Amino acid sequence: MERPQAPILSVDSLLQAADNALRALFAPAVAQREAPDLPDPTPLGESDRRHVAGLMRVNHAGEIAAQALYHGQALLARSPATREFLLRAAAEEGDHLAWCERRLMELGERTSLLNPLWYAGSFAIGAGAAALSDRLSLGFVAETERQVEGHLAEHLDRLPAADLRSRRILETMQRDEVAHAHAARSRGASELPPLVRIGMKMTSQLMTRLAYWI
Repeated sequence: MERPQAPILSVDSLLQAADNALRALFAPAVAQREAPDLPDPTPLGESDRRHVAGLMRVNHAGEIAAQALYHGQALLARSPATREFLLRAAAEEGDHLAWCERRLMELGERTSLLNPLWYAGSFAIGAGAAALSDRLSLGFVAETERQVEGHLAEHLDRLPAADLRSRRILETMQRDEVAHAHAARSRGASELPPLVRIGMKMTSQLMTRLAYWI
């Protein structure tokens, strides 16, 4: 059996990783796909507006983390096929980022001030997993998307009934996350140890609580 090729870092790949980080954190997000068929915005009371903004800020922060995770994994992926899959998934997550950012602007709110922290931590996790093996890296994709799917389901339950615009965005995001998890498993993703899954969930809960307000 052919041994997996060790990841090779180059100046170009490192510069690309830096460019990806700067674009995700500081440039306006641009979607490659059109936003879902969104209904016109419904006027929200101040309490509902602030609540929806908090939820969408959390989702935007989650997409910042997803960009970092996938770019860190792609940087050190051993297989070209795995790298291509990760970059394709990152592009779809970039659409989510743009949709959430646009919705926050419509609500007159900002993104999380802690986005650089979310990016740095997730990039380190993604690169670390990929440095060990592609199967482990894909395992992080599958588990991350499984947890995000549940997180989005919770947010859909918490949205005001009148806010169909945000609901359509989150439903589309949820379908994409399910597809990413399924694709990662079909490519041989490893099952992560229970302690790792618990640690990921605790980290996600911390990010959710902080990004809702900050």
